[in-house]
Amino acid sequence: MEVGRQRKPESVIGPFGEAISLDDLPKDAMTRWVIRRKAEVVAAVNGGLLSLEEACDRYDLSLEEFLSWQELIYESGLPGLRVSQLSKHRSDTRAKQEQPDQSGSHPPRDPFPDLH
Repeated sequence: MEVGRQRKPESVIGPFGEAISLDDLPKDAMTRWVIRRKAEVVAAVNGGLLSLEEACDRYDLSLEEFLSWQELIYESGLPGLRVSQLSKHRSDTRAKQEQPDQSGSHPPRDPFPDLH
C-alpha cells in the first residue's frame, strides 16, 4: 500500500459540465487542436486526471503552450482558445516583455512639474 500518495480520480468535470475520463480525452497523436480538445486537456490537468507533465508528454505540448491554454480559459473562457485569440495573446505577451524597463538610466518623470 502506498502511503502519502493520492489516487487520481476516475473522471473529472469537463469543459461543458460532463464527466470525462482518460478514455474520453483526445488521442495521443493529436494533429488538429480544436477548442473542445484543448479545454478537455486543461480540465483533465486541473481536475487531477492527468499531471501537467503527463499531459505535455502525451500530447507533445510545451509547458508554455499548455499554460497559455490554461491562462486563456481563465481570462476569456472557451472562446479565448480560438487560434486568433492565441495569436493576439502571444502578441500582447511579447509586447509586454519587450517594453523597456522603467528603472533604466533616465530619471523618473515628475508627475507634478508645476508644483515646484
